Amino acid sequence: MKRTSNILIVAALAGGAFLASCGNKGPHHRNPGKIYAPDMYESRAYEFYSARLASMKPVEGTVKRGAMLPYHLKAEDTAQANLGRNPLVLDKAGLDEGKRLYDIYCGVCHGQKLDGNGPLYKGGDGPYPAAPPAFLTGKVLGYTEGRIFHVITYGFNVMGSYASQLDIEQRWKVVGYIKNMQNGGKAPAAPAEAAPAADSATAAAPVVAAAK
Repeated sequence: MKRTSNILIVAALAGGAFLASCGNKGPHHRNPGKIYAPDMYESRAYEFYSARLASMKPVEGTVKRGAMLPYHLKAEDTAQANLGRNPLVLDKAGLDEGKRLYDIYCGVCHGQKLDGNGPLYKGGDGPYPAAPPAFLTGKVLGYTEGRIFHVITYGFNVMGSYASQLDIEQRWKVVGYIKNMQNGGKAPAAPAEAAPAADSATAAAPVVAAAK
């Protein structure tokens, strides 16, 4: 009986000591004195949206997957730009996307009817004293596709560059829409299926660019 009592007393003391070691200590009511994997418990601060990381440019010479090749002509290369042609073959969806982009970025000055009478001019009652060029009349009617693209990219006279607002493919879609309107605004018919070529390795079909 006395032996049993001693065992119970020892067990009670051991239990009390154990409970005392788990008492309320520290701000989190637990202070074991050691940290397991401290590099995970107190991780290193990392500014994901820091100005240095957010402003990093892609590696020079690389092209984003699915993107068109960069435009290498400089602002002063107007003569070479005049020879440029639209690399896209636009279907109706592509022309509709070109119109949407034109209405957003170009129509405010050049007018949604391409008549040079946008809201900023408004027949002389707008904030701009001089009418912007019209696309359906005057000298701009004779601009080549490459010339229009070059002007959108670098600007001309009081018009600024729109290269930061429109990527290369979007600029070509705007050019395609403008040239289509200059040609009467008729959407191109769906291309007919070509007969199989004798040498399929040398046959190439035009790429039809639709709106994304």
